Amino acid sequence: MSLSGLPAFLDRLAARSADLSGWRRYGLAVLLGAAAALALPPFHVLPLLWVAFPVLLWQIEGCATRRQAFALGWCFGLGFFVAGLYWIANALTVDTARFWWLMPLAAVGLPALLAFFTALVVLAVHLLRLRGLALALGFALFWLIAEYLRGHILTGFPWNLLGYAWAPSGAMLQLAALTGIYGLSLVTVLAACLLAVRSRGAMVAAVALLVLVWGGGAVRLAGAPAADDPAMRVEGVVLRLVQANIPQYEKWAGLNPREHLIRHLELSARPAPGPRPTHVLWPETAVPYLLSEDIQARAVVGRVAPDGGAVLTGAVRVERPAGELPRYWNSLHAVGPGGLIQATYDKAHLVPFGEYVPLRDIFGFLPAVATSLDFQRGPGPRSIQVPGLPPVSPLICYEAIFPGAVADPDDRPGWLLNVTNDGWYGFSTGPFQHFQIARLRAIEEGLPLVRVANTGISGVVDSYGRVTARLGLEETGFLDVALPTALPPTPYARWGDAPLAGLVLLLAGLLAVRLRVGRNIRLRKTFD
Repeated sequence: MSLSGLPAFLDRLAARSADLSGWRRYGLAVLLGAAAALALPPFHVLPLLWVAFPVLLWQIEGCATRRQAFALGWCFGLGFFVAGLYWIANALTVDTARFWWLMPLAAVGLPALLAFFTALVVLAVHLLRLRGLALALGFALFWLIAEYLRGHILTGFPWNLLGYAWAPSGAMLQLAALTGIYGLSLVTVLAACLLAVRSRGAMVAAVALLVLVWGGGAVRLAGAPAADDPAMRVEGVVLRLVQANIPQYEKWAGLNPREHLIRHLELSARPAPGPRPTHVLWPETAVPYLLSEDIQARAVVGRVAPDGGAVLTGAVRVERPAGELPRYWNSLHAVGPGGLIQATYDKAHLVPFGEYVPLRDIFGFLPAVATSLDFQRGPGPRSIQVPGLPPVSPLICYEAIFPGAVADPDDRPGWLLNVTNDGWYGFSTGPFQHFQIARLRAIEEGLPLVRVANTGISGVVDSYGRVTARLGLEETGFLDVALPTALPPTPYARWGDAPLAGLVLLLAGLLAVRLRVGRNIRLRKTFD
């Protein structure tokens, strides 16, 4: 088919999509949502976005009632979130006897709730009776608003934002240094939706938009020093990232805690193939002992701390106030030679139902809830001081998924440290998604990110988002790596979502102009 015949082909496809009804309409919407999820890590089948979104928009044009529009958007979201988040249910298989009843909620219930965001997007454009170019502009605008709300309401869950689909292209990702990941999502959805307009001008605009973003990113990377340039390394710092690869069922069941510690110690003490490490990094809850009160365990960990350095490790921290129940934190400790705790960070952004139970007073009758433990919240992003290192902002587990909430703006760190345990999710898409999501924080903030995971993926990302070292999922080993240098604060680090707000106002202005032009054309036709 020639390019000249493409608009006619799209017209026929649009008409058929709009005419679908009943289970065909909603079944197709579920499939389109699942297809859109395949554009995200680790698959990155980006062309599917230029199928899923145009067909969805054509289906919207065929909705006659608000109920149909809402149901259509909900079905699209259900397919998108089930395909993108199925792996969450894997965490419950670690203790199936206790959590079996939660599996349907994790696999389908959470996606069903998140699908209300997409349902509201479709309902909004339907109520405004948007068509053609106005529909493409309006849908992209409301999709961005929905993603932003999803990332903030009820502690937020900004997982699998559509901008992450560009992870294979370092140049495309550079836009995040200006607008954050949400701006990249807006560009992605808008470029995909413009195909639904079915005109050569809209197609050219979509291509031009992507070329502009890619070109700007390519120029930024071309002006950056090479990732292996000595000027891009912090002098005198060599980090050893330890990935012990302990299956989660062993950690959960409390099997062989001494052997788990020995495995970390042995990997930490192996001879270095190059310069000797100055600091050793272990993942989230790597130590199966309460280091905050176990002097002997601290002393053992301190044995592998390099002179003048430390072991930075995840561990549960406890306080036992007199006359009160113990209080626990998911923490990171810097343990120096001799077992001295040099610094501590307490996780602030806790996982609902994973680290605390919302509305415990309501759900407390359930056995799994009644016997579970609520962690306490830390104070928020903090820069901690560790001897021999630039100030570091620790991010425990999914704290790394929150744009604009990974560094203290009043005490800017020199790097980000993400310690995590993705062993809960097995060999699934979840850990791959988590790594790429964390990677974007480096670009947004202009700060290198070091990631240490129990079962992978561990690695180092420089301040431009370039992966300089990596240890794969379910691999056992260690990496001795240099710490990349930080850049001056990016526009996003300085101004937060202000540039994004500018994009939103620009898009809203274009939509208003388009609606006014369309109204004038209809008035002329009426009087003519």
